[in-house]
Amino acid sequence: MSNIIPFNDMTLMADSIAKSGLFGMKNVNEVLALMLVAQAEGLHPATAARDYHIIQGRPALKADAMLARFQQAGGKVDWKSYTDQLVTGVFTHPNGGTLELSWSIEQATKAGLNKPGSGWSKYPRAMLRARVVSEGIRSVYPGCVIGTYTPEEVADFDDKPVKMRDVTPKPVELPHNVIVQPDESDLTGLGEPEPVPTFFADLLLPDGSAYSSHPNAEEWIFAYNEMVEKIGKSAKFSAQEKAEKVRALKTANKGCMSRLTALQMAVIAQATGHALGALPEPSEAIPLPKSKGPIMTVDEFAEYDRLQRE
Repeated sequence: MSNIIPFNDMTLMADSIAKSGLFGMKNVNEVLALMLVAQAEGLHPATAARDYHIIQGRPALKADAMLARFQQAGGKVDWKSYTDQLVTGVFTHPNGGTLELSWSIEQATKAGLNKPGSGWSKYPRAMLRARVVSEGIRSVYPGCVIGTYTPEEVADFDDKPVKMRDVTPKPVELPHNVIVQPDESDLTGLGEPEPVPTFFADLLLPDGSAYSSHPNAEEWIFAYNEMVEKIGKSAKFSAQEKAEKVRALKTANKGCMSRLTALQMAVIAQATGHALGALPEPSEAIPLPKSKGPIMTVDEFAEYDRLQRE
């Protein structure tokens, strides 16, 4: 059965627990906060009222609940001494080893905990036991009590608010007519700011080496078309060799071409056709269609390609 309880249901339970007063909790928000903690630990939210106290506005896990969690996790405790003067326990866990720990009324007095009228003077043995349980479990297997203390420990916390000191530097007030000039020695070596370089892509040769670099797409396209034109005009290659070289050049620059628009690719295709003799001279070339936007649509490019082939 799942322990996940809807928030609205938890709110109703928290209200009922607070109104009952059976668990010493009277604030609905405090009860609800403990229920959320219990649910986060995989427990039913109602167990929060059973296992926790609210001491000085802080959640405190009862010593019995803390010890029960330790034993459920495989831990063991062997009590060596259990009196109003001294409580000693031996804590053992498979993952934490063994530790013998003692708390005495003398330790509590030196720490300033044993005050007249406090729980230490009324129930010394129970207070010593709670200290031993909390410290022993946190030392041997802290995984079952992360961030929690017993009510006896929380009651001994110093509840005085910590005084915070404002360390924000105060602004220096200058006369109205004073102008602060920067020290020129602080600016030595700075010089003029370097311009931020712009870069679009390299024009690559078929072997992958960079032939030239270009700051924008227009200059790159011009350089590419110029390279294709040189191949087309070369007298050293046959028509088939020229076509293969242009194909290799296109393959080497495939990555850059993927960033071009359809209209820019059409310009490259037209220039390639002229260079290889597949298209008429530029003066007789078919004009590019008027696009409705900055980039030709698929239909516009298909129409342009059809006109080229007719």
